[in-house]
Amino acid sequence: MTNSKDMKKILWRLCSLIVILLLAWLWIMLNPRPAFAQINTINYSNINLENQDFSNTDLTGVTFVAAEMRGTNFQGANLTNAIFTKGVLLKANLEGANLTGALVDRVTLDGANLRNAILTEATMTRSRFYDADITGADFTDALIDRYQVALMCEKADGLNPVTGVSTRDSLGCR
Repeated sequence: MTNSKDMKKILWRLCSLIVILLLAWLWIMLNPRPAFAQINTINYSNINLENQDFSNTDLTGVTFVAAEMRGTNFQGANLTNAIFTKGVLLKANLEGANLTGALVDRVTLDGANLRNAILTEATMTRSRFYDADITGADFTDALIDRYQVALMCEKADGLNPVTGVSTRDSLGCR
C-alpha cells in the first residue's frame, strides 16, 4: 500500500515539473525579445558619407557597415558601441572620439586622426592603421591584430587626457 502512495507522489512531482517546464517554455516563446536589439538604431550601411561632419554628435550604437567615410569628421563624437564593419575611414578625423566597445572590423583607418580617442574594449580585428595619428589614444582591452599592434607600438606616444592612460601602455608595447 505504501508503494502505491509513493508512486502517486512521484507521479504528482513529475507532472508538476512538466507543467512548470511547459509554462517556462511558453513564457519564453511568447515573449521574444532579442538580447542585443537596439531600439531606434540609426543605420548608415552602404552609403557614401565622404567628408560629412558628425563632430560632437551622440552616435551611440549607430551602424556604419560598408560605408564610405573618407575625410569624415567624428571629432569629439560619442561612438560607444557603434559598428564600423568593412568601412573606409581614410584620413577621417576621430580626434577625442569615444569608441568604447565599438566594433571596428575590417576597417581602413589609413591616415586617420585618432589623437586622444578612447577605444577601450573595442574590437578592431583585420583593420588597418597605416600612417594614423594615435597620439594619446587609449586602446585598453581593445582586440587588435598583433601585426597592427606591433606597427602602432613603433610610433605610440602620449597620454589620453580623459582616461590618463598612455598609448604605449594601452597597446601593451614593450
